[in-house]
Amino acid sequence: MLPGDLQGYDVIGDVHGCAQTLTQLLARMGYAKQAGVWRHPTRKALFLGDIIDRGPRIREALHLVHDMVEAGAASCIMGNHEINALAWSTPAPAGSGRQYIREHTERNRRQIQDTLEQFAAWPEEWEYFLDWFYTLPLFMDMGEIRLVHACWDDNLIKPFAAQYQNGCIDREFLEAATDHESFASQVLERLLRGIDMRLPHGQIMTGRDGLTRRAFRTKFWEEQPQTYGDIVFQPDALPDEVAARPLSDDQKAELLLYDTDQPILFVGHYWQQGNPHPIRPNLACLDYSAVKYGKLVAYRWEGEHRLHRDHFVWVDVPRLA
Repeated sequence: MLPGDLQGYDVIGDVHGCAQTLTQLLARMGYAKQAGVWRHPTRKALFLGDIIDRGPRIREALHLVHDMVEAGAASCIMGNHEINALAWSTPAPAGSGRQYIREHTERNRRQIQDTLEQFAAWPEEWEYFLDWFYTLPLFMDMGEIRLVHACWDDNLIKPFAAQYQNGCIDREFLEAATDHESFASQVLERLLRGIDMRLPHGQIMTGRDGLTRRAFRTKFWEEQPQTYGDIVFQPDALPDEVAARPLSDDQKAELLLYDTDQPILFVGHYWQQGNPHPIRPNLACLDYSAVKYGKLVAYRWEGEHRLHRDHFVWVDVPRLA
């Protein structure tokens, strides 16, 4: 059931600083700027996180989403890029062997560099937004629909929600995640980054983004996977010999399955391509690589129990977006 006078929610994928494209998408869905805030008379926007990093208008995008949330015209959950920004900016606990929770390596700096540069003349604003990120929940369970940036895992969400009823972390939780074996680290990794599987025999892949990786992103909805290729979920394909490699029984047992009888779930994070469509009747990814000249995508939910292909709305991102 939709609360009050709302006629539906518009769930929006990863913005990544594409503010101009976001205003085009909002306008296409009937939102208009009123008293400085984008609003819809009968609907509410729900953002899947990753508002910052990579794009040409990060500061503008963050102000736009923030103002909508504060005005009650939208809600936003945490993405892995927001948690990265907090970890980059937060000193590590004493005895951790590092200076910051997210180490200031060249690779990590490359991810956040555009954001830091675009806020360089507004350091107080950036400090404000870092505090504001703590108000973004890791997930939203609205009964008939759910939102999480990368992966829904009840085995982690239920105990987390029992401790943090608003779904938001605090600095103590972030500091605890410095220990990669901790519950805090497991929650942040699984919900905001998804499930990775190591490539066999220590192999390394170089993605189209130029970064090298020893693991690949996997599905959490494949019912009877047999090979590595059955579970890969990322823009970069696996080498043929890896894709054909059978999964072991232990690997199959560790895989997560989001059943078809669960509520509709929306995720971002995974850099999809092509025309937006449901992955399953109750699962949609809304990240279609807007910042890589793909599409900024929304799904217009109106109370249905199964996703409809014609409820996807998007704006193609040109090279000068």
